This record gives sequence, structure tokens and C-alpha cells, in this order.
Amino acid sequence: MANLKIEEKRLPMDGRIGIRLGGEDIDIRVSTMPGAWGESISLRLLAKAGSFVKMCDLGFSERDFAVVDKVIRRPNGIFLVTGPTGSGKSTSLYSFLHEVNTMDVRILTAEDPIEYQMDGIIQVQMNKDIGLDFARTLRAFLRQDPDKIMVGEIRDKETAEIAINASLTGHMVFSTLHTNDAAGAFPRLTDMGVEPFLIASAVAGVMGQRLTRRLCPKCRRAAPLDMKYYDLPYAPESQTVYEPEGCESCAKTGYKGRRAIFEVLEVDEEIESAIIKRQNATQIRDLALSKGMKTLREDGWHKVFTGVTSVREIMRVTEDQ
Repeated sequence: MANLKIEEKRLPMDGRIGIRLGGEDIDIRVSTMPGAWGESISLRLLAKAGSFVKMCDLGFSERDFAVVDKVIRRPNGIFLVTGPTGSGKSTSLYSFLHEVNTMDVRILTAEDPIEYQMDGIIQVQMNKDIGLDFARTLRAFLRQDPDKIMVGEIRDKETAEIAINASLTGHMVFSTLHTNDAAGAFPRLTDMGVEPFLIASAVAGVMGQRLTRRLCPKCRRAAPLDMKYYDLPYAPESQTVYEPEGCESCAKTGYKGRRAIFEVLEVDEEIESAIIKRQNATQIRDLALSKGMKTLREDGWHKVFTGVTSVREIMRVTEDQ
């Protein structure tokens, strides 16, 4: 069904299955991995259209929403979304594109694969077999006079440098990086071989995110906060948190759906100076915290106190920060 080689059991393979379910087109991404006792198969289900999450529904705090909204509307610069695989980076990027997608804005995207189809933008599927990679596509984009560009992922020095050059010549670039937190994006780009002064000039903001399971609103139960888990330097918002219970609506799991937690770092003159001086991620992070940035753990605790998720989930998906 996924057009994979059935006789091949020694190599990992990727494929896709297109089905129609309930009047909606569903794209199933298939990944196989050879193991000692047989093949492991992973399936990812994606709705191909009509499932965009609006930016106002992502779950930003008031401060983070204001910073992100300001950065994505800039005429030039780079906005990076960081996090591990499966942390919702693409969903966030699509919500940003949807926010700035108007008739007078030309948007081009380079994706591998194209996860959602969006009206009004030009989406390009990468194809390594014919040499169509991110770097080559990005170079071609600059001859297409775009206003906004989305690059699925910055994987190497060449792609990073072209993205930076695009931002410095009047384009707004959205992309993703695999780092543990927002501040880690700068050393990561430096490790790729990009000069710090170029990073400081081009990057306008970085957003780190993770996904937590969302408590089922029908059966969640209130519980007293156990202070041995609370690790922030200021008093908790509440002494009451919510825990999973389990009902028919959530298949007895206590959770239904997922919600993201964020940390949003805006680059200003002081942070630019720190990047040029090649300061490490911890130093840049501390500087950003002094300017109002909230860590993933802090945003997670806020969502615990508002009944979105549980203490256990926040401890599972965030580092001790």
C-alpha cells in the first residue's frame, strides 16, 4: 500500500499511503526499520487539508504571542522553531504562514515532505533522486521574488548560509532546527560553520517547543500540589493542580489530544552582542531570561495550574531548568 519493496527487509524505508476517511483526505506516512526480531513499522497520520491550527489557538502566553506576532510580520530576518522530531514544529510554522498569508504576500515553501496543502502559497516537494534539495531550491527561490520563505529544516552549512543571505537581502525566512532549547540554536548554527556575525544579523527570533498530552476535560480531577515537584524560584500560581482520571470519552487514559508548551527568545542588541562573542547557550539563555523569556518548564507549570496538562507530563517532556 505504501509502494515499498516488499522483498527488502534489510534497509529502513519510507513510504506513504493516501486514504479518504469520513470525506477527508488522510496521508499516512510509513517508516520501516529492520530489527533483530523483524521489522518495526511506524505510522503517522496527517490530515492533508483543512486542519490548520490558528496561531491564537496554539496556546501562547500573552508575552510569547506578542513577540511571535511581531517577528513573523517583519519584512526580513529568520525565525527558527526548535525541538525534537514530532514536537509540532511544522504545525506551528503552518499557523504562522496562515497568519501572514494575504493576497499581496508571495510565500514559497521548500518541504520534505509537504505535510499540509495550503491555498495561496507555492509549495515545493524535495526530491533527492533528481538533486532537488533544500539548498538548490532556496537558491531558486531568490529568483522568484518571494516575501516569505519557509525551509522545512536547516540541515547543513550551505542551506544555513543561503537562508541567512536571503534574510539579509529582504526576505523573511521561517525554518526549523533540532536543538534542545531556543538558546541552543545559535551554537548549533555556529557548529555548522556559519559565522557568528551573520547569525546575529539575520536571526530575529527562536522558539523552542514540546508537546504534552492534554488532560481530558470530562474526567480530570483536582488534586493538591505536591511541592516536592515544584522547582521554580517563585511562588506557585495555585495550590491546586489537575490529574488524569479516565473515562469513556478518553478511552480510560485520562488524556485527550495534545497541547504545546513554548519558550520564545527575541534577539535584541545585547543578545546579538553575545552571539558575536560566541557565548555558549547557557549564557545566552540567562540573558534572554533576564529580558522576560519564560522557559519550557515555566510555560508548562502555567498550563498545569490552568488545568491543561498534568505535573507528570511536564516532568516527562521538560528538562530541569
